[in-house]
Amino acid sequence: MTAFRYRRAALALTAAAVLPLTLTACGGDDSSSDAAADKSSSSAPAEEKSSAPAEGTPADGPFGPACATVPKDGAGSFDGMAQDPVATAASNNPALSTLVTAVKKAGLVDTLNNAQNITVFAPTNDAFAKIPKADLDKVLADKEMLTNILTYHVVGEKLSPAQLESGTYDTLQKSSLTTQGSGENYTVNDTSKVVCGNVPTANATVYIVDTVLMPKS
Repeated sequence: MTAFRYRRAALALTAAAVLPLTLTACGGDDSSSDAAADKSSSSAPAEEKSSAPAEGTPADGPFGPACATVPKDGAGSFDGMAQDPVATAASNNPALSTLVTAVKKAGLVDTLNNAQNITVFAPTNDAFAKIPKADLDKVLADKEMLTNILTYHVVGEKLSPAQLESGTYDTLQKSSLTTQGSGENYTVNDTSKVVCGNVPTANATVYIVDTVLMPKS
């Protein structure tokens, strides 16, 4: 009987010694697991967000490589051009000086400035330079021919970049032009590229192009 009591006491002491160790081990596992979870959570890379438009998405504002040459301030800047009617706005852009000269020779300054909600495809000086000088001089000297060409660059509605993706539009010259492209890359009549587009003026949207458009008829 005495031996039995000794045996029970020994078992009780053993259990008392082992139980705290077991609880400590369990607590240690939870702590290390929580630490690992916290570490994993803190080290997980944050999802990257990009503000750049998706490829093929039309731009909201002016776009294109030639836009970099537009003055940052003053009458020739984007903000300045937005305050003036289109012929006046173009006159403040040095890259469009040949076009402005042509518009004046054709007597179209008031026509363009007084029109409402139009789109102008404006050839750069370099676009006019592609035309042999003798031919260009002949056109500039012929008011009827010049008017015919210049009014072919004007559409009687404001066109957004999205509308240029695939469209056919009547011009003030009475024949049509076609546009195609996406994102920030558009062409007119398959040959003339938009180099600075979606430029607002007081009465028009301007797309500056690298080749002079010729009427189809």
